[in-house]
Amino acid sequence: MKWEELSLEQQAEVERQLQVISRGVVEIVPEEELKNKIMKSVVTGEPLKVKLGLDPSAPDLHIGHTVVMQKLRQFQQLGHQVQLIIGDFTGQIGDPTGKSETRKQLSEEDVKRNSETYFKQAFKILDKEKTKIHFNSEWLAPMTFADVVKLAAKLTVARMLERDDFTKRYQSGQPISVHEFFYPLMQGMDSVALKSDIELGGTDQKFNLLMGRTLQKEYGVEPQVAIMTPIIEGLDGVQKMSKSLGNYIGIDEQPNEIYGKAMSVPDELMLKYFQLVTDLTNEELSVLEEGMKEGTLHPRDAKMKLAFTLVRMYHSLEDAETAQEHFVTVFQQRALPDDIQTFEIADSELSNGKIGLIKLLTLLGFAVSNGEARRSIQQGSVKFNEDKLTDFNAELEIQDGDVIQVGKRKFAKLARK
Repeated sequence: MKWEELSLEQQAEVERQLQVISRGVVEIVPEEELKNKIMKSVVTGEPLKVKLGLDPSAPDLHIGHTVVMQKLRQFQQLGHQVQLIIGDFTGQIGDPTGKSETRKQLSEEDVKRNSETYFKQAFKILDKEKTKIHFNSEWLAPMTFADVVKLAAKLTVARMLERDDFTKRYQSGQPISVHEFFYPLMQGMDSVALKSDIELGGTDQKFNLLMGRTLQKEYGVEPQVAIMTPIIEGLDGVQKMSKSLGNYIGIDEQPNEIYGKAMSVPDELMLKYFQLVTDLTNEELSVLEEGMKEGTLHPRDAKMKLAFTLVRMYHSLEDAETAQEHFVTVFQQRALPDDIQTFEIADSELSNGKIGLIKLLTLLGFAVSNGEARRSIQQGSVKFNEDKLTDFNAELEIQDGDVIQVGKRKFAKLARK
């Protein structure tokens, strides 16, 4: 099929789809094949099969995880079919990408529990009716040992060692288990089994995505196009968004928490966040970018729009309006919120009528560990009755009505039990 054989309307539709698909993408391999696949889809009316594999190694998603899902959603809006693969089989091995040691294998119970959470969270973004869910145990579990040997013969050890993470481990004497070599092979077999036209993944997944393309050729299936999305920086503006680093926005967090965290996104990353993790159209993005460039849109107002959009996407329009009103009241007008939750501190938690500051922060859930509590104190984020606390070893005598605050979003009114 040649470009000149398409009608003007068909050419316009192909160009429109390419523009949407290319938004925020780091690399497409190969680009010409993507155009050809879209051309064929536009002419025949047959949707493309767009694959995303998820190994349920952790149950909670943050907006860094949603970058690739937003791209899937765009494919759905263009009329294409999403293949969401839960790696219940590969998940029991674990993706070695970026790892310096062999990953712990997940139990079947872990996979099942995490998968259920993934479904719940993923469908906050994806259209459930346009998503086909597969478990890769459907085609991987029935493989015989002869099938596995035949599969392993498709690739050489040298090819596997091209992976940067494997090379580093090999050179440093870190063990590499043989079963880890099978992870990219099994992910590639997912593409063979489903005859995927396109596979999405982060830039760190390039080796795995291209393996699917390689194996499809070996098994006589039209090779897929690999589309790689960027890894987004967290709220610190430097490191990859990660729950362990505390620089994340969770999609299941409360509206006020999402709004407040979004307001701390560095100015230089705002457009990237709008582009990668929101559902704004390309036209809306262009207006926003032009306004910021010309100075007609203040960075604070743009950030409030980002915060509002994220709350609206993962909760509701009403929640977004309420969260914005809360933020304006508390932070722009420097007032304490009216609805601070009261926490009762049991006498058993006290020593001589007092409680350590670090213990209090973890008890309230304002820090997940003593280390995070120390960081909050060190950063000057902790206030007790409006007084900033900087002493890790501070002992507080709790009175009913005392207010403790961490950062701009966490408040608690204390009471003795």
